[in-house]
Amino acid sequence: MKKTIYMLFILLLSLCIGMTGCSNPASTADVADPILVDRAALFTYDVDPETFHVTITKDGKTETASEAGPKRQVDNVKRDGNTISWTYPDDGLQVRIHQTHQALEVQITSTTAKSITWPTLQGDSYMIPWGEGKWIPSDDPNWKAFLADESLSFNEFFSMRFMAVNKSQYAIMYVLDNPYNNTVDFKVDPRIGITLTHDFPSINPDKSYNFRIYVTDNDPVAITGIYKNELLEQGKFTTLKQKAANNPNIEKLYGAPHMYIWNKSFLSEDDIQWPKLKSKLDPPFLDWITSVLPSVSDEGKEQAAQFRVVMKQDYFDKYQKKSIIGGFNALLKMKDFYQPNLFKSLDPPTHAIIDKGIDKLNPVQLFELNKRLLKSKLGDAAIDVDRWNAENTTQLVQEFQQTGITKAWLGLPDWTAAYMHPDFVKAAVDSGYLIGPYDSYHSIHQERTGDWETAFFPDASLYEDATITKANGEKKTGFLKKGRLLNPTLSLPSVKQRLQEIMDTGLAFNSWFIDVDAAGDFNDDYTPGHETTEAQDMQAKLDRMTYIRDEQHMVIGSETGNDYASQTIAFAHGLEAPVIKWGDADMRTNKQSPYYIGGYWGPLGQIPERYNKSVPIKELYDHIYINPTYSLPLFKLVYNDSVITTAHWEWGSFKIKDEVGTRMLKELLYNVPPLYHLNEHAWQMNKQQITNYLKVWSPFHAAAVQQPMTDFKILSEDKLVQQASYGDKLQVIANFSNRKVNVSTDTIPPRAALILQNGQCTLFQAPEE
Repeated sequence: MKKTIYMLFILLLSLCIGMTGCSNPASTADVADPILVDRAALFTYDVDPETFHVTITKDGKTETASEAGPKRQVDNVKRDGNTISWTYPDDGLQVRIHQTHQALEVQITSTTAKSITWPTLQGDSYMIPWGEGKWIPSDDPNWKAFLADESLSFNEFFSMRFMAVNKSQYAIMYVLDNPYNNTVDFKVDPRIGITLTHDFPSINPDKSYNFRIYVTDNDPVAITGIYKNELLEQGKFTTLKQKAANNPNIEKLYGAPHMYIWNKSFLSEDDIQWPKLKSKLDPPFLDWITSVLPSVSDEGKEQAAQFRVVMKQDYFDKYQKKSIIGGFNALLKMKDFYQPNLFKSLDPPTHAIIDKGIDKLNPVQLFELNKRLLKSKLGDAAIDVDRWNAENTTQLVQEFQQTGITKAWLGLPDWTAAYMHPDFVKAAVDSGYLIGPYDSYHSIHQERTGDWETAFFPDASLYEDATITKANGEKKTGFLKKGRLLNPTLSLPSVKQRLQEIMDTGLAFNSWFIDVDAAGDFNDDYTPGHETTEAQDMQAKLDRMTYIRDEQHMVIGSETGNDYASQTIAFAHGLEAPVIKWGDADMRTNKQSPYYIGGYWGPLGQIPERYNKSVPIKELYDHIYINPTYSLPLFKLVYNDSVITTAHWEWGSFKIKDEVGTRMLKELLYNVPPLYHLNEHAWQMNKQQITNYLKVWSPFHAAAVQQPMTDFKILSEDKLVQQASYGDKLQVIANFSNRKVNVSTDTIPPRAALILQNGQCTLFQAPEE
């Protein structure tokens, strides 16, 4: 079947490329200007100060901009032309509303209030930048089920600082100046409504809560155009071209798939000549191995036992091979692996490393020494050190090159994988790829914890003196409720120390991925002596990303990519396919459930199930997260040529069973890089599908990412045929339906995408599920 699909793909591609004059459904004249100041309509307004009920009137049609709240005592009402102001004396609030040429400016200031709930929105549907963007009909039963009594942090769940409610004749758009300390609440009976609540923390001197309200078309292009124009006017928009002027390596992202490579293993099973191994395990060496393993490996006791068992056998079964390889890999990480009484016959290069002084070796040098020491014991029972685990490192890079992948972003689970195989990093860079580790400064643990390398910091005082305290005096726990949250305003010295230690090893990293920093997870810290507001938290995260970008000359990426970080980062993981429903036990804890997505840690040399296991998702989540009917490219309409965004690493392109084709079509339509988790085994399994897809996706992305997304259209009543335009000469039409469709003079098969560029067209047929 796969071969049939592949041949069909080639046939369709060849037929389409052979056309001399394919139609252009979105001509240059139809493409919207990316700066859309004129799309904000003129209007009048009225307000009832007692209930804070605001109405908008445009072309004789009046709509509610904020529903009426409970009546309050009102004082000091003043009207002056287009401005009205008043106070709520019982609530400790001041309000000022001023109408400019195109916007209604609402300024709310607390004198004593701890919070305010406003506005309350109700409409036919909503366009909100939740992740990439969502269209939410107010009477949709699935959205009502999903949002019932939902309460969300604005900064975490909204990628940009606006939302829009669609009324019968026009849309009302709300832009927030102060996105901090805001909660978005949903009510669903009888229809979906949205309410915002803003808190005024005691530690924050800024007591303002401000909006601008615009009136425009019920059209995502109009809504995002207003927002983008604001950014441009304020000097808050930076293109990838401008970023690449400071770091040309950013151009390596154009047309690059994003691939996490799992190779945290010195040795693989294929590196050992198993029939010869027992003869190399002399009694002193075996005794030492079995005595130290329990203290250096979580499975050390069992690994030591298997070393003993195999000495009594004439064979090694699969489990025993895995145990022994795991044992060797644990031993090779030891700082005191060198034992003079055990390692006596050493070659001159190994002696030269030892003579430098083991305490003076950096991790790369230490691991190189340990590999040479083990090889000296194993002799011809192990292949040459330079070839250890090559199938998951340097050979994998060679395979990518041979299949025509000229650009790629390669991510490592952390930097220790590079310590084990520095030649892999060099090979990737020499091949023209970006490569960098996953890093995090979010959680901090009191002690070094297994593979959780990012949560350990040499400065032991940080755990007590630099972690975040809630208003009630409790410490905030870290990810998975382990450890604590590190206050980012106090983290920069440790960030610099970590980066310097890693780069001093000589590793050739040219990219860096920082967890959480662009995800909008901000915290107020009430710790006496280092009280910190959410705004200061955000700025500190930007500062540490800026340091890594500018001082270490890295191409920076971070989680999600919410737009406060848009001028700092070049790419982001998580905005296009966010983490699906953290609180669902069937997905997270119930291992017997068909929806269980897998654990974080897997057997040595394998990709953890959380990243590699293909699972279905519940029908409700498919509706919310995957169904293209409810997706809108709001972020791309603003930031397509500024930030490259893709899926969260937990939800790579192959993760969701029976949705791979749909996600390919959306990756083309929205100009989104595919995200893969690979080792040699996963690469061989998916090689054909990846390379076939990249032949179409990579050149399209390389062209589209250097231009703004200029238009987006729904072309069918069921919303399953959609078109996006990039610049004025590049369009893509995606047919998500199971029927063929006619667009202008072109026929698009079911489950296919048509790319039109400069009068030429390419057809991509999604694979069968």
